[in-house]
Amino acid sequence: MTDNPTPRVLIIAGSDSSGGAGIQADIKTCAAFGVYSATAITAITAQNTLGVQRVEALPADLVADQMRSVLRDIGADVIKIGMLANGEIIRAVADVIINDAEDCTVVLDPVMVATSGDRLLEDAAIDCPKEIMKELLLPLADVVTPNIDEAEILTGMRPDDVDGLIQAGERLLEMGAYAALMKGGHLESKSITDVLVAPDGNHIMSAPRIYSRHTHGTGCTLASAVAALLAQGAPLEIAVREAREFVFEAIRTAPKLGKGNGPLNHGLGNGLGTGLGQDEKPAEQDANNPFAALKDL
Repeated sequence: MTDNPTPRVLIIAGSDSSGGAGIQADIKTCAAFGVYSATAITAITAQNTLGVQRVEALPADLVADQMRSVLRDIGADVIKIGMLANGEIIRAVADVIINDAEDCTVVLDPVMVATSGDRLLEDAAIDCPKEIMKELLLPLADVVTPNIDEAEILTGMRPDDVDGLIQAGERLLEMGAYAALMKGGHLESKSITDVLVAPDGNHIMSAPRIYSRHTHGTGCTLASAVAALLAQGAPLEIAVREAREFVFEAIRTAPKLGKGNGPLNHGLGNGLGTGLGQDEKPAEQDANNPFAALKDL
């Protein structure tokens, strides 16, 4: 955090042409929390709710130049990292963080597989995680947010229950991350249980499971919500809890678009989907909005 009056998040991620995940979901999530977002795009994808049809990574030096341009002018309180596409980009991002962004909080969402099951990180980077993701980015992360598949790739342990989430999270801390938000959405249970593994202890958080196919971009949205709240000065545990509530409501009120895994409702608190602008929302709507209080953080 700095004394700058406007909270700032620099998002490093790929572009999702469908708007449900990636850089588009990140920007919309930050906007919902009233946080300014700048971007460094790592890849262009052709995708929709049915899957990923094409991925084209940008040159690693162009990704680094985008980051430096933002950091040397607008600056950032938090850097949120999503899809990185390949090892060259991972190295470039780590280098800029070390040399140009040492005061920034880092939220690392180790995006490797899309909701559809399509891989978003080249096999070379997945097959050599110790050399690339583990050694270069994990030690820079203030919080890492893997799902079960990503936790297995990074730690070699596949969590199958809450204890497994804790063990994998502790392993990530041993590998250099300050804290790990272990997402349990893929566990077979009637509720969704996530665990924040942190130096001050483990925080277990549960919520009812919403049975919906409209979950495209859930991981991106959660990590960006955490980043936005951290940029506003929220403590990590509070940021995680509020971000989980945001995602729950965004899934519950999803616009039901597309023929496959549809996007979330990122317009919470902004009057989207109601036909009303921010200035036109009735007072009772704000009173019933559980996220209205977030504007005061």
